[in-house]
Amino acid sequence: MRQQATPVRTAGLGKAVGTEPTAVSGAVLLLPGGEEVSARRPSPVPAAPFVRSLGRRFARAGRGEGLAVHAVHYRYRGWNGSEAHLAQDASWAADEVVRRYGDVPVCLVGVDMGGRAALRAGGHEAVNSVVALAPWLPEEDVAASPEPVKQLAGRRVLVVHGTNDTRTDPELSFRLAARAKKANREVCRFEVHSDGHGLRQHRDEVLCLTVDFVMGALFGRPVSRPVEDALAAPPPIGLRMPLAAGFGRSLRRRL
Repeated sequence: MRQQATPVRTAGLGKAVGTEPTAVSGAVLLLPGGEEVSARRPSPVPAAPFVRSLGRRFARAGRGEGLAVHAVHYRYRGWNGSEAHLAQDASWAADEVVRRYGDVPVCLVGVDMGGRAALRAGGHEAVNSVVALAPWLPEEDVAASPEPVKQLAGRRVLVVHGTNDTRTDPELSFRLAARAKKANREVCRFEVHSDGHGLRQHRDEVLCLTVDFVMGALFGRPVSRPVEDALAAPPPIGLRMPLAAGFGRSLRRRL
């Protein structure tokens, strides 16, 4: 009996969130969470509510700027060790943006394991900024190579983590941000006090912060004073910046 070849899996871009602009001048790639190890296909169910909320907020804020927003569809659910499948798919997606839209700046916005993918793929030449929300990062082992940060040089980087996160360790994201900050001043990190992994308690503040940061990175819009202060402050101050309750109230009309 003839053996059937295993079909090759390919990553993909979801349909543009909102109305795709006729002239694209920047792109946001949304990277959902995943698992540490899994060869299974990602669920066909649309991305998590948090990712969908981000997509809608970006599409609304970037309507006048020519912003294209797409979620990335992974080949596998898992990171899968040295294969780093989710990071590979994020890099593929950045290539696809260049193929479709030309030489436009790209921001990678990842949640959970997608946050790790965004940070790892941040060295792509089209990427000018990275956002990692509650990123899943491996325990640092002095005997092993630490999670790389050199690829983030020249990019503007935002990390956001809830202090009560019991799924992904906020201390690990602080350590990574501290290493990245040594080589790149354009790194900041916000702590969402009393919030957990899903960042549900202060969801609106996190959405406002993320969109404010990204619109500044992609299109040169003025960012809020807390983001300015966090980027300018030396560590650890700019890497343990508290996200104030009610952040973004004055920004919501334009976001």
